[in-house]
Amino acid sequence: WILRIGQNTKRVSVILPRFLCIKLLLSGVSMEVDVLIPVYRPDGKLTELLKRLKMQNYPIHRVILMNTEEKHFPAELTGIWDRVEVYHLAKEEFDHGKTRDYGASLAKEADILMFMTDDAIPKDKYMVENLIKAFDDPIVTAAYGRQMADPEKNYIEYYTRIFNYPLESRVKTKEDLDTLGIKTFFCSNVCSAYRRSEYDAMGGFEHKTIFNEDMIMASKMIEDRKAVAYQADARVWHWHDYKAIQQLHRNFDLAVSQVDHGGLFLKVRSESEGVKMVIATIKHLFKKGKLYLIPKYVIDTGFKLIGYKLGRNYKKLPKWMVLKLTMNQTYWKA
Repeated sequence: WILRIGQNTKRVSVILPRFLCIKLLLSGVSMEVDVLIPVYRPDGKLTELLKRLKMQNYPIHRVILMNTEEKHFPAELTGIWDRVEVYHLAKEEFDHGKTRDYGASLAKEADILMFMTDDAIPKDKYMVENLIKAFDDPIVTAAYGRQMADPEKNYIEYYTRIFNYPLESRVKTKEDLDTLGIKTFFCSNVCSAYRRSEYDAMGGFEHKTIFNEDMIMASKMIEDRKAVAYQADARVWHWHDYKAIQQLHRNFDLAVSQVDHGGLFLKVRSESEGVKMVIATIKHLFKKGKLYLIPKYVIDTGFKLIGYKLGRNYKKLPKWMVLKLTMNQTYWKA
C-alpha cells in the first residue's frame, strides 16, 4: 500500500484522507512514540534519563511523567525538555497497572506506547530506535530492551542481568512455552514498548496489580497468538542493590500477581528457570574467582525462594502476615 502511494498518490488519496497521504510521504511513515514514566521521589537518575531521551536518534513526541506525591517532585525537571509533561497523583492512587494505563490514556496520538522507570538510563542515543524496530514484524505487539548492570558496582547483578537479558535478540510466541516456560512472556516495563492498537485491544494494563503488570499483558498477548520481542540492542543501565529481606518482599508480590491473574502463569513452569540461573551464577563466580560473593548470593536466593513460595500460597496466610510480607500495602488496603 505504501509503495502505491509513491507510484500514484492521487489513486491512494481516494482511499486515505489527503492530509494522511501527505503526512506519510513527508514523514517516511515513522511511528509516533510517547514515553510514559511513573515517578516517585526522583533523584539524579531521572534527570539523566530525560537528558538522554532528548538526545535520542528517533524522535520522541512526548514524555509523560505520572508522579506520585507532588511535594517531592523537583519543578526544574520540566525545564530539561519542552516535551516533558507532568501529571500528579496521590500516593494512595498509585497502582502499577492503573497508573501506567492512565499515562496511556493521555498519549492519544501515539502509535507506540513506550514505558520506562525513573531509574533506567539509556545506554546510547539509539535505544528508542532499536526498541521499536521490533514492530517491523507485524506479529510483534510488545517489545522490551536489555538491562545492564555495572560490574564494578554490583557484580552479581551484572552477571544475572546477562542471564536474563542475553546478547541475542529473539521473538517469542506461544510455540515457545514448552521450551521457555514462564520466560516466554517475560517482559519488563523498565524499558518496553507496545503497539497502541494491540494494547487497546487487550484492554490496557490491569487496573489492580500488585506488581508484574508487564508480564500480565505479555501473557495475554501470547495467549492471543501475538508475539513479544526482546531487543538486545535497546540497552539501558538498570539494577538494584536489594538486601535479602527486600528480595523476599519483591518475590512475594511477584508470586501474588501470578496467583491473582492465573491463566498461563499457573500452567507453565517457573521455579525451574530460577534453578538454572542459580547454578549458572554459582559456576560463573567459581570460574571468576569471586568465591566471596557466593554466600551472599545463596542467602539472597534462599530469601527469594521463601518469598515466592509464600506468595504462591498467600491465600492460606493470615492478613497480618500478608501485610508484613508485601512491598505494596496499598494494594491490600485499596
